[in-house]
Amino acid sequence: MNNWTIEDAEELYRVKRWGAGYFEIGENGNLKITPSQNNESLRIDFKSVIDEIRAEGIQFPVVVRFHDILRAQVAKLNQVFRDTISAAEYQGNYMGVYPVKVNQMREVVEEVVDAGEPFQFGLEAGSKAELLTVMAYNTNPGALTILNGYKDEEFMRLAFMGLLMGRRIIIVVEKFSELYTIAKLAKELGISPEIGLRAKMSVKGRGKWAGSAGDRAKFGLSTSELVAAVKYLKDEGLDERLKLLHFHIGSQLTDIRAIKDAITEGARIYAELRHLGANLEFVDVGGGLGIDYDGSASTNESSRNYSIKEYVGDIVYGMQEICDAEEVPHPNLVSESGRALTAHHSCVVTEVVSEIKPQGSQAIHTSDPDEHFIVSNMRELSENLEKYPNSQEVYNDAGDWKEQALNAFKLGVLNLEQLATVETLYWQIMQVIQTRLEKDEFVPEELKEIELQMASQYLGNFSVFQSAADTWAIDQILPVVPITRMNEKPTITCSIADITCDSDGKIDNFIGEDGISPTIKMHPLKPNEHYYVGLFLTGAYQDVMGDMHNLFGRLNEVHIFSYDDDPEDFYIEEIVRGSSVEHVLNIMQYHPKSMAQDVKRVIDKKIADGELKPRDGVKLIDFYEACLEGYTYLKTTS
Repeated sequence: MNNWTIEDAEELYRVKRWGAGYFEIGENGNLKITPSQNNESLRIDFKSVIDEIRAEGIQFPVVVRFHDILRAQVAKLNQVFRDTISAAEYQGNYMGVYPVKVNQMREVVEEVVDAGEPFQFGLEAGSKAELLTVMAYNTNPGALTILNGYKDEEFMRLAFMGLLMGRRIIIVVEKFSELYTIAKLAKELGISPEIGLRAKMSVKGRGKWAGSAGDRAKFGLSTSELVAAVKYLKDEGLDERLKLLHFHIGSQLTDIRAIKDAITEGARIYAELRHLGANLEFVDVGGGLGIDYDGSASTNESSRNYSIKEYVGDIVYGMQEICDAEEVPHPNLVSESGRALTAHHSCVVTEVVSEIKPQGSQAIHTSDPDEHFIVSNMRELSENLEKYPNSQEVYNDAGDWKEQALNAFKLGVLNLEQLATVETLYWQIMQVIQTRLEKDEFVPEELKEIELQMASQYLGNFSVFQSAADTWAIDQILPVVPITRMNEKPTITCSIADITCDSDGKIDNFIGEDGISPTIKMHPLKPNEHYYVGLFLTGAYQDVMGDMHNLFGRLNEVHIFSYDDDPEDFYIEEIVRGSSVEHVLNIMQYHPKSMAQDVKRVIDKKIADGELKPRDGVKLIDFYEACLEGYTYLKTTS
């Protein structure tokens, strides 16, 4: 235990690598947060945050939002663009937008708008509901409102209403027929919107979202449609309103080469459209700025091989080079980098409530002179392991006896108690082999499976489907880290199981030494001590994509702001209560009040029939109603 260091913990959990300067392991073994990288004296101990959450009586699991991190990411992206544009003597400006689909939570949108106000940072909407939100919250008259996605006439009329409100709205045409609706409404309402065209790109991103570009892409105009669109707008007298070219090659772009290629192609399209007479002012390079989820700084699907500075530099210098060569003006640059802005600021904290062990842990029945030879052989192997130094041989023999025992049980040769004894002995033998292998320099390939076979499952009080949907749906890696005790050596190899009644309700993809690992090292649970684990980088998509599997609803939320004058360097700015059972039942069209009345009628009948005492009946009804009003997750002991 004394040989374990904080450096060892960092090597295991890679906090600094995925933490982007906001997270690190403190000397006391607790996770620390530096929410403002301009003020490193502000360091929040996550254990103190948990202690305050508990003192406030907030039940776990909890979403913890560090709003200063969100604000810092908005400022960082904008400042890097400004600095790069200045250094390159680029003639356009940067006017980014936040795509609200990444996290539509009101508190997130408000913080992005407020932090982005000095940079004229706007919002992007891709649906009518999002447009209604953006119209109300994007109040900065100089900031852009970009409208993506397929649009019907009602969507378009809302956009025109935004124009009348003084918003700078650019309607991006995703399919050619949308031009007809724009032209029709422009004539009807006597107001002309600013128009963008989305181009289908031949360049494709790499990874899960490569289908966002190419001939089979869902959105965008082909080359011939782009040319036809310019001609159509000129015929309709709207050619001066064509202001923006948009393209997007995918989310979570892992390889900077794909970004370079996209900028080259996009800049060429922009230049050619300018040559055709299009008075374009903006080029929107879309989203895709990735997050290094696994800390590998690679082209893995859960990583990226570039920094924000390199990403911005390739956009600015790449666009500048082609524009200069083609002798066209440098366009104003727009990006839609939602994931990079929001991911780090939010995490899910759950308490591990128990350990599920795969191996038998019950007492073994004593030897019986008449016991079956299969049982005797397994017992003899277990009791004399020192005679068998070859772990591969022991593994083979134990597996053979276990298989024979199971077959004998199926044929009625062994009874259930005998089979239980064989299985318990088998797992004890596997435990000894695993201990041996930890000291060996070379481990045979087959024996590497033992660690996975012996791994426990730590049962976390949360739902994967609600709080980490991408880990289940697309095998997304999210960093999983214990909040405390990282100055102790973790000795339990485990995966994480949730409390849903679904075998897919688990996390078994973790950051590993050689890539992705099905297990992670955690600390042994201690009696009467809480053990909290954090799922990090959940601020992008995970907050808004969760479902209500098993009727587990939204989590309690705690919003944290840093405060230098506070002894703990933070305060809880807001507590947002999660879903009650009554709330999720209402969503599913149940009627909790009627349900309570139905239960009361049954209890009253039991009382009237003398099967229940009145006092006990009233307590049962009160308990049922209290459960309806309560949190959907487990209530752990205080």
